[in-house]
Amino acid sequence: MPAILKYLFISLLIITSFYPSFAQTKQAVKIVKSAKEKKVDVFIGEKLFTSFIYPDSLEKPVLFPVHAANGSIVTRGFPLDPQPDDPTDHPHHIGMWFTFENVNGLDFWNNSYAIPAEKKHAYGWIKTDRILQTTNGTKGILSYHANWANQSKEVLLEETTRFEFSGTAHQRIIDRVTILKASLDITFTDAKDGLLGIRLAHALQIPTDKDQEFTDNKGNVTVVKGGTDKIANGNYLSSEGKLGDSVWSTRAKWCKIFGKMGKDSVSVTIIDHPLNTNYPTFWHARGYGLFSANPLGEKIFTNGKSAKNLQLKKGESVSFRYRTIIDDGKNTIAVKELNAQADEFARIK
Repeated sequence: MPAILKYLFISLLIITSFYPSFAQTKQAVKIVKSAKEKKVDVFIGEKLFTSFIYPDSLEKPVLFPVHAANGSIVTRGFPLDPQPDDPTDHPHHIGMWFTFENVNGLDFWNNSYAIPAEKKHAYGWIKTDRILQTTNGTKGILSYHANWANQSKEVLLEETTRFEFSGTAHQRIIDRVTILKASLDITFTDAKDGLLGIRLAHALQIPTDKDQEFTDNKGNVTVVKGGTDKIANGNYLSSEGKLGDSVWSTRAKWCKIFGKMGKDSVSVTIIDHPLNTNYPTFWHARGYGLFSANPLGEKIFTNGKSAKNLQLKKGESVSFRYRTIIDDGKNTIAVKELNAQADEFARIK
């Protein structure tokens, strides 16, 4: 049996395996601020879950790194904390973030230190100017304010985001609500790269028989021969039953990446919310490790059959809600449980 077919067969067995459903005790969440470092650490059950970082050296605020409850790091280390065998493509893919490729013609998604100074005028920055709230408890709350601005520091959008963090012995949950208020007339022009994204650890990439090219921050190109990657073992599954690379460009209310990290099955699931524009979202889910929910990329995802341009008049706002679940255990989290999580999340207004 060819390697890829064998891998898909094993993945299907994992998907259909019995997953014990039981109530797990919620662990205490502690939020620790460091204004000097421009960082907020999130601890769950005394373990570091993630850090919200917003230094001036970054073009956007991110959650980095993101841990599963068992300690596995589900986000790629490069470029902030490179790990052995990390792919070095797309230096703007850092941890978990929220941006978009085309806001009044400015690219907020692809901006990074790798963009030459003479081209920076075409890119936008998201600068966090204040932390609004931090609260400890069985749900840890972190909220912040940021400005989406051009190179002249003209503000296009004001962002207010609220995170709710929670967790148990084998699960971590991030509920995110982001409100974008227009400081002037705004058009989100339909584009591929958006909106909520996470760059996955190497182990959660999908194995492939095709050659892959990766470019580092210095422009050096590395070719990885297909079938030689012994680390990648991930796979996608959507609520509509799409598997692997076939998830890309399809709509679904949730999408999951799962794979083995050490002895455990670790998964990352993003759940869309019915109040989000263009629900259910399209999935910009790539085998090389980019995992993104993008409701505003309809034109490319439908091959030009339709488009979704979102327009805001000055003073108007739009809200986006997402739930992310990081789960670990003997088997991957079951479809039944994810559907129940999606239904529960949908009831939150």
